[in-house]
Amino acid sequence: MKKLINISFTYFIFAMIGGVFYREFTKYFNFTGKTNLAFIHLHLLALGTIIFLILALFSINTDLLSHKKFSLFLKLYNISLPSMVIVMAIRGISQVLNINLTPSINASISGISGITHILMTTSFIILFLILKNLNINSK
Repeated sequence: MKKLINISFTYFIFAMIGGVFYREFTKYFNFTGKTNLAFIHLHLLALGTIIFLILALFSINTDLLSHKKFSLFLKLYNISLPSMVIVMAIRGISQVLNINLTPSINASISGISGITHILMTTSFIILFLILKNLNINSK
């Protein structure tokens, strides 16, 4: 359980950093349009902090942490979420700075974004299969 709380806290710290970066970066460049930077804070808070707090609660009364597929979920999820956020940051910074991306770079960013979403979906499917088969120890 402590490991899940530590992961949650780490995502919380990065969510706060992401929120401050969005606010200060757009303010510094007098940017008032829409940017992907606005979603970094929310993604890290909801998909990082809250998910792992909920999983920590699940681990209290279940054998979640000892499930053989849980380490696979942890690795895949903790690769895909930060990767997704990095791609969002790259896209958002280029939007704020009004950088004209070449079609190949634009397609690469979109492709990597798609891959991170596929990995995130896969990790959620693994998690739901784990949760579906948990032994619940009611206290």
